[in-house]
Amino acid sequence: MGSFDNKTYRNVFKEIGKTQEEIDAKIKEAVDTFFYDDVERIYHPAGDDMGYLVDTGNNDARTEGMSYGMMMCVQLDMKEEFDRIWKWAKTFMYMEEGDNEGYFAWSCQLDGTKNAYGPAPDGEEFFAMALLFASHRWGDGEGIYNYSKQAKEILRACLHKGENGRVGDPMWNRDNGQILFVPGSPYTDPSYHLPHFYELFALWAYEEDRDFFKKAATVSRKYLVSACHPETGLNPEYGNFDGTPMDEKLPWGQFGDFFSDAYRTAANIGLDAEWFGVDEGQLGVPLKAMKFFGTDLEAVRCAYKVDGTPLERPVLHPVGLVATIAQSALSVPYSEDPDCDFAVAAKWVNWFWNQPLRKGERRYYDNCLYLFALLALSGNYRIW
Repeated sequence: MGSFDNKTYRNVFKEIGKTQEEIDAKIKEAVDTFFYDDVERIYHPAGDDMGYLVDTGNNDARTEGMSYGMMMCVQLDMKEEFDRIWKWAKTFMYMEEGDNEGYFAWSCQLDGTKNAYGPAPDGEEFFAMALLFASHRWGDGEGIYNYSKQAKEILRACLHKGENGRVGDPMWNRDNGQILFVPGSPYTDPSYHLPHFYELFALWAYEEDRDFFKKAATVSRKYLVSACHPETGLNPEYGNFDGTPMDEKLPWGQFGDFFSDAYRTAANIGLDAEWFGVDEGQLGVPLKAMKFFGTDLEAVRCAYKVDGTPLERPVLHPVGLVATIAQSALSVPYSEDPDCDFAVAAKWVNWFWNQPLRKGERRYYDNCLYLFALLALSGNYRIW
């Protein structure tokens, strides 16, 4: 049974001995830095009523970060910032014509000019979930602030492109129920699989879409079992539909290894464990990864093949990797036994607790994952 049923949320920081005062102060410091610090902020207001999150390594705004920012804001009850980010995304990223009508351009310049006219499905699923939570927490408004309608329309586009004369490709493979790396692609991204979101889409999407999302939740949990190595618990950035690493070399690189995108999978499994606790075998995966990396944080300094073979390639986002493994502690039941599995998980949570936000050019992705982990491990990443 998870939080959806029992309405309670674990505070893993308290479980490892932190006080509520310490926890609140740590969250406040991170939020202040992420949203408002003149030097280190990721969020920037734009004009009178808009705002964006900047990928500091690429100097652009991405649907990944914009939708993450909205999720953070609804969890933190920051409605003004939420509405600003959503208006910027809807104004500059939303596509109203062509094959990708109804989707959001995955990358824009900071003046709103589109860098590309293709979408990235992780943005759409986070946009939809954040909007549904906003509807429930703050109520629907008018126009683009009719949050629930906007969310349902996004999900409708994601499922029904290519049907009944609609141009373009859907974001889910309608035959096997798996989310795609990009619409029309013959492979997926394990870190895009969010069964805990799909359970809620199955309740709140348009009625005709609910059965599909209920199926997708089960499909994704089973997929994650096959995508994560049975010994190391590591998963590839991109994967074939059978869970094997996608070994095709793409124009922008090789993505069958455990690298940046892949880190999010463990965190997603942890949040699914917290919210729903439904186990198709995937809830045991994060502990395998924790044990694979062992007791030395130096093990997270290089990239790996999913079988654990180290690569001569440094980790691009070490803070993000520690944060996601720590968040996955939500999949490990609490126990006071010093020799139990929770003792392994607690070590990672402590490491994360002592890890500051990343500074410098590459801080965007790491600090997004850091803030999500702070919310999740303190019991503040909730179903609204």
